[in-house]
Amino acid sequence: MQQCADAVIRLRSEYLYSMDLDTLIHFNYTSGDRSSWVEWRKGLRPNVNGNTVSWSRIKSPDDSYSNFKSYLENVFMYAGSASLERELTKVENPLKIQIGDVFIEGGSPGHAIIVVDIATNKEDEKVFLIAQSYMPAQSIHILKNPNLLISPWYKVKSKGKLITPEWIFDYDALYRF
Repeated sequence: MQQCADAVIRLRSEYLYSMDLDTLIHFNYTSGDRSSWVEWRKGLRPNVNGNTVSWSRIKSPDDSYSNFKSYLENVFMYAGSASLERELTKVENPLKIQIGDVFIEGGSPGHAIIVVDIATNKEDEKVFLIAQSYMPAQSIHILKNPNLLISPWYKVKSKGKLITPEWIFDYDALYRF
């Protein structure tokens, strides 16, 4: 069980890990410091003192999955919706939505949800599925659309409000890794 940004981080990381794309697994802490799986598996660990982070090699190299999970737990502790929003790139045209994109409002509290599927009909209209976790920490789940006629799908729009059961985002709050 993770909170919202943790779920986004986990889903992206697990996908990249499964595809042997280890060099792409990195996230910024709220301080702005980068935490990389490649460095973590070499044995480097952070020493966090307030907003200052330094790295020291204190462990033996370990590329096991259990060590990967330890890396993620560390990222969950020091990253969140605010750091994700600063790290990701804003999608200028929400009509170009992609799987893996994130609707995010950084802050305390903030919230983040991830696009997990997209479908297009014959008229070239797109819909998407989104997943989230929430606070307190809970399992990742697909969101229902309050519009029960198309739930759990949401229509892709260029602007306006994306209304989910727990949060309202602007369509221009769409970001990409």
